[in-house]
Amino acid sequence: MTSRAVLTWVFLAVSAWPALAQRAPVESFIAIYDMESGETRVVTSAKTLYEAPNWSPDGEHLIFNSRGKLYRIPVAGGEPVLIPTGNLNRVINDHGPSPDGTRIAFTNIGYADGSVVDGHIYVIPAEGGEPRRITNAVPSYWHGWSPDGKELAYCAQRDGNFDIYVISADGGEERRITTAPGYDDGPDYSPDGKYIYFNSDRSGTWDIWRIPTGASEAEGVQAERITSDEYEDWFPHPSPDGKHIVFLSYEPGTEGHPPNRNVQLRALPGDGSGTPRTLLNFFGGQGTINVSSWSPDSKAFAFVYYRLLEE
Repeated sequence: MTSRAVLTWVFLAVSAWPALAQRAPVESFIAIYDMESGETRVVTSAKTLYEAPNWSPDGEHLIFNSRGKLYRIPVAGGEPVLIPTGNLNRVINDHGPSPDGTRIAFTNIGYADGSVVDGHIYVIPAEGGEPRRITNAVPSYWHGWSPDGKELAYCAQRDGNFDIYVISADGGEERRITTAPGYDDGPDYSPDGKYIYFNSDRSGTWDIWRIPTGASEAEGVQAERITSDEYEDWFPHPSPDGKHIVFLSYEPGTEGHPPNRNVQLRALPGDGSGTPRTLLNFFGGQGTINVSSWSPDSKAFAFVYYRLLEE
């Protein structure tokens, strides 16, 4: 059975079970999709929740989160290795390495003593270590490094609205990018640094949008809509060579970005033009590709698909 057939089987096998609880136990498969051949390869699997793989800038490892912690695993496969995050043990699926590979940014929602903080952004050395808090306000959900490694882009709820913000990677005052009514999420920079791509429901459905880096809707610069079909689109990720944008698509009418759904990974040319083409259909959603997972050479990307387990 080919890798593509495995994914199709998972998709079809669960399509008759739409009422299953969102937090049903799953088996997780971290996989790599080859852009040239269209084939997939499973790096690792486990009967627990794995989410949101990143590809390290040196091309050697994948970084993912599981049970509130960060792990590293060789691209070729092997055993996951813990990345220490100090006293933070509620790391969620918003994390990623800096362009030079020396740091990792992530969002954490609590502490080892059990206390909960709703989403601060932290930075640690790439090998792990004592976290340094970057944001002052919560919730703040990290999503992207600027290509020069100087800024972080994230979505944040302020005054009852979710918008896109940026902040220095060293901390300081945040800067609001979007102000239009609606929910904006998933910001990621284009590799040339000219745009920030994000997803938003401001049009009435979830679509991919972009805005020039350094601009602000409060200053009169309007975001540009990139997708406009019936699907609900989330988490756009431009490839390092600028040739592709990969994103997650839910079935029409899906609210938010829930787990355990039949989904697609789709792609557009790097300039955002044309009609999206479907790369894969499978069972996934939240945790599949929340953050950028492109290989440094843009030939492949990592993602997670799931299989439901009996409770």
